[in-house]
Amino acid sequence: MNGRGRRRMAALGAAAVVVLSGCSGDESSGGGDTSSSASSDLGAVTVAEDGVQEVTLQTQDDYVFTPDRFTVAPGKVRLTVVNVAEQMTHNLKFDEGEGPEPIETGIDFLAPGQEMTIDFDVTVPGDHPFTCTFHTQLGQVGTMTVSQEG
Repeated sequence: MNGRGRRRMAALGAAAVVVLSGCSGDESSGGGDTSSSASSDLGAVTVAEDGVQEVTLQTQDDYVFTPDRFTVAPGKVRLTVVNVAEQMTHNLKFDEGEGPEPIETGIDFLAPGQEMTIDFDVTVPGDHPFTCTFHTQLGQVGTMTVSQEG
């Protein structure tokens, strides 16, 4: 639990960075679609025609997942991570032994400009911590919450 507390504090710090960076100007943005409509879709859970819950996260050069928290219902999940960083390589791994059930799939390597999608099933409600193992110590952590059935 001590490790969980540190991760939660790191996640809160990362969320503060996201909030504060959202207040700064956008003069340094390079190419790519950073429109408000594209940004507003980040973390929104939609249900595809095949019944799979779809969610998109983004990574940049700032050591955070945007958003760093999202909630899904029990069932199939399709998670896409888009790396819009100019320099940083990232990954996404669910913390082994930390969630209510193991999620063994992840993204091993995501270079700048790449995106990758993984599919997995979740059945047990609770919090599933995830991290970029390259940047955990810098606060690049997040949580997927599986809601109660109902």
